[in-house]
Amino acid sequence: MQISKENTSMEERIREIQKSLLHWYVFRGGSRILYIGKKTDALAEFLADSGDTVCFTWEETLLPDWQSKNKGVFDYLISVTDLEKSVCPKNVLMAWKALLKPDGRMLLGMNNRLGLRYFCGDRDTYTGRSMDSIEDYKRAYVSKADPFLGKTYDRDTIKSLLREAGIKYFRFFSVLPDLKNPALLYAEDYLPNEDLANRVFPTYNHPETVFLDEEPLYDSLIRNGMFHPMANAYLIECSLDGGLSDVSHVTSSMERGKEDALLTVIHKSGIVEKRAAYPEGRDRLRALLAHGEELKARGLRVIEGQIENGVYKMPYVEAESGQLYLKRLLQRDKEEFLAAMDDFRDLILQSSDIEKPDEGDGEGAVLKKGYLDLVPLNSFYVDGEFVFYDQEFCQEHYPANVLFLRMIGSFYLGNSVACKMLPVTELYERYGLTKYLERWQRMEWEFLGKLLKRRELQVYYERCRRNPEIVNANRQRMNYSEAEYQRLFGDIFKGTQARKLVLFGSGTFAKRFLSMYGRDYPIWAIIDNDKSQWGQQLEGIEIRSPKILKETEPGDIKIFICIKNYLAVMKQLEDMGLHNYSIFDPSKAYPRTAERKKPTKKADKDTTPPKKYHVGYVAGVFDMFHAGHLNLLQKAKEQCDYLIVGLVSDEGVYRKKNKYPVIPCKDRLEIVRACRYVDQAEELPVSCDGIRDAYKLFRFDCQFTGSDYTDHPSWLADKEYLEKQGAELMFFPYTERVSSTKLRKILKEDSSIDER
Repeated sequence: MQISKENTSMEERIREIQKSLLHWYVFRGGSRILYIGKKTDALAEFLADSGDTVCFTWEETLLPDWQSKNKGVFDYLISVTDLEKSVCPKNVLMAWKALLKPDGRMLLGMNNRLGLRYFCGDRDTYTGRSMDSIEDYKRAYVSKADPFLGKTYDRDTIKSLLREAGIKYFRFFSVLPDLKNPALLYAEDYLPNEDLANRVFPTYNHPETVFLDEEPLYDSLIRNGMFHPMANAYLIECSLDGGLSDVSHVTSSMERGKEDALLTVIHKSGIVEKRAAYPEGRDRLRALLAHGEELKARGLRVIEGQIENGVYKMPYVEAESGQLYLKRLLQRDKEEFLAAMDDFRDLILQSSDIEKPDEGDGEGAVLKKGYLDLVPLNSFYVDGEFVFYDQEFCQEHYPANVLFLRMIGSFYLGNSVACKMLPVTELYERYGLTKYLERWQRMEWEFLGKLLKRRELQVYYERCRRNPEIVNANRQRMNYSEAEYQRLFGDIFKGTQARKLVLFGSGTFAKRFLSMYGRDYPIWAIIDNDKSQWGQQLEGIEIRSPKILKETEPGDIKIFICIKNYLAVMKQLEDMGLHNYSIFDPSKAYPRTAERKKPTKKADKDTTPPKKYHVGYVAGVFDMFHAGHLNLLQKAKEQCDYLIVGLVSDEGVYRKKNKYPVIPCKDRLEIVRACRYVDQAEELPVSCDGIRDAYKLFRFDCQFTGSDYTDHPSWLADKEYLEKQGAELMFFPYTERVSSTKLRKILKEDSSIDER
């Protein structure tokens, strides 16, 4: 398996994604193309390679002199969202129609005012307010103080505008997730035959206002004839002579980079094409063909294809996907579903020679070749068998357990019904994945992360994709009054003074509470409805029955519900006459009780200018404290009144670096606390996962770190996160002459130090 290693900036990658709106479309050779927009636009850049392209704004194309000079000149006119910015779109369409040759084509990208994204809480593209498009802008543009910026239209209205402009021939393509991220296009006479919950990664104008998951709704929309009317956007192909594209569906993977980006195009003729988006990707097509032949030789059913003129072609299969078959089977009969999953597991083992058999130790079998796309999502179910396609990637000497994990994970992704009917943990146990589950998950994540360029695009995706924690918080706010919300979810530590604190729940949320806030809010008891947990201990606290609550006066306790699905517990407490409770949300930042010592008061005559920040923060291991550490702390203190240092625990270091520090955390803490630049030093909880958790713990104004991280995508994403909280991230020059790693190497070479 080889995945692209090209060094491309996030901005360049985003531009390539935007080009996929038209990358599949076949333009006639020698065409004259009018692009409505700027020469610097991504689509303009793409069109420049497709024909003689000129770029003008939509206002310029309406000027009488320009119109008369260019009447009937162009083979193609391309516009994306410009029509929405005109007060009279019909007149614009009539003017544009006049610019085309008799056999000309017009391609229009337009947002849908009834797009599913808006019903999920996204703000309108032009007004920046929720629900405006759904209400057809009845609350917008009603005064001079609210000038017209643009307006989206529904599919029926767009069709009426086209007809009124004299354009008789047109065809709509529904675009998902939107025009800026056009990964999937479906012609209006074609419906998906796959589970879109696994295919669509929704994007939004303002993800912070979203309160509803979009993907699980598509199945219902398809079954109820609402898929196309509620698409987020459309690409409309218009023709003056009646000639239109025969394409029914397009899938693009432009985010993968030039070596891996492919376009899958389904034609009405029954032919499916896979095209390399760039010449560098033709090796991927050859690998696709070779992998199909290899699997066929191993006895697996594969949709046969061939490469013609640099394009991979295969027949269209009229059948439900293996994913949908399994989903339907689970809803009908759990045992039949498990048997089918066993069959799929056997096919994975059949796909390759086994280099190392499963010895029952949790390591599983090792395959000579592991086909990473051998998942239900890339199969059809035909005549009682799984038939595979799109087997792009293969890794030699690969653990079968990773492929089993992908088989399970791809089925459960976005499948909330399956999660309720059969916990995924049962399948992990069934296929022997539990013992080393984190290892298999890490290997899958590394494969997908490299392929989908998740790290390179992390900042972009955080800007436009929803955050599940924010979605959950938005839902909570909608269900309660402001006062109730604050009591239940906001200031959860209000009223804890002189009360016994109780955690309801002993799972992941409770562990998180104890690691993040247990020091500041000592817990009196942990209770759980699960009898099997009673008598066990969590952080030295015994887990007990909820009955102990009856032994205490209601006014003497405060309960924190540490369970994801908290509604049943809320009712349970209310029935017991207990009302002093709150819900712990691991994603939130709560205030801590620890008091910070006040900075030394300056003398009256002290003219030293005030520092830029009040509370600063530095995180690190600080192993074998050296001059580089000292420089960092000194520079940080110069910028803030109060400096907090978070030290990674011994276990935390081992988890990240697979080795323990030379100096134990207890001693490292004493050393750092002794530094005159440090006001507070604390050991970070093992569960503390980076900058975001640190902010929740310490509520600092700025985090300081070395400049070697300046351009790292994950740090840039964290920088944006802090800025949204009103905090900052500052980089200092890295002290290159010394580091703990270099000291460790010297000590090891000189003294053969034993790393424990």
